[in-house]
Amino acid sequence: MRILTVRTDKLGDFITALPAMYALKQHNPQNKIIALVAPMNKALALTCNFIDEVIIDKPQSSIYELSHTLKNAKIDVSVTLFSNTRVAVAQFLAGINTRIAPATKIAQIFYNKRVKQRRSEVKMAEFEYNLELTKAPFPDIEVKYKQPLLAFDDTQEIYKKFCKKNSIKKEIVAFHVGFGGSSDANWNLDEYEILIRELLHVNKYSVVLTFGPDEKGLQEEMQKRLQDANVVFYLSKDGIVNFAKLISKFKLFVSTSTGTYHLASLVGTPTMTFFGDSKFASAARWKSVGDEKLQKHYMLPSDEAKRLEMFEAVKQDLLNV
Repeated sequence: MRILTVRTDKLGDFITALPAMYALKQHNPQNKIIALVAPMNKALALTCNFIDEVIIDKPQSSIYELSHTLKNAKIDVSVTLFSNTRVAVAQFLAGINTRIAPATKIAQIFYNKRVKQRRSEVKMAEFEYNLELTKAPFPDIEVKYKQPLLAFDDTQEIYKKFCKKNSIKKEIVAFHVGFGGSSDANWNLDEYEILIRELLHVNKYSVVLTFGPDEKGLQEEMQKRLQDANVVFYLSKDGIVNFAKLISKFKLFVSTSTGTYHLASLVGTPTMTFFGDSKFASAARWKSVGDEKLQKHYMLPSDEAKRLEMFEAVKQDLLNV
């Protein structure tokens, strides 16, 4: 059976779809799993051995061009984990016989098998809702998946090369201070600077600050702030897969709830992550696909006194890593 799985939004959202794709493949290894993804997620999708084919939803292409591509892929069943009108109409025009999606938004009228989930109630995490959708075509499917879900053979080589280049001799704690995706809570740069300097003072770990390819300005700002400190500043310019391989060997990855957090957890790196104090932005909804025992979540309160109290707790937890 040729099964199309659809998740065409950002990095973190795509990663929450991977357990569902894995489960569909494991249910019957003869299934061909075709992933429809955004261009930014192509390289990562191609590294997953449980994904057989990758189709890119190019923003500049028309709905008719996308539908033509899907029709040529000869899909038997589609499972749309997060829908929009574009991908819904394209699947309808492609003539896919069984089209499954959550029963939300006006786009649901283009699917012929709709599943009520009410994700806004946050009864489970996003990746768990995605896994639940796989029961629509296969009620007896096993929704467990391996952890870490993504592993590489050459991570040690890449890590050693990075450490040699940057004269790193201790285990690495990484800070990713930027925002992204649905993240709506974070420490400010002053607070991050305090956390970084406190950790450096303990002199137990090497500190690396990571930045996305479009965060050059943020990198320069942090370099000014920490010019007297022994910190490595890493601007990711070699692609998401190389970045995933590198951070898989880190001791800890500290960030807000953004795509890089999901990526770190995907490859088995322990995480310390900051979430908004609301249902939509909470860890209950956006915990990542990695081992929960390796994830430490903090809900940042809007109340200033409580925020200060939380900051002190984070500082102590960081110093006790």
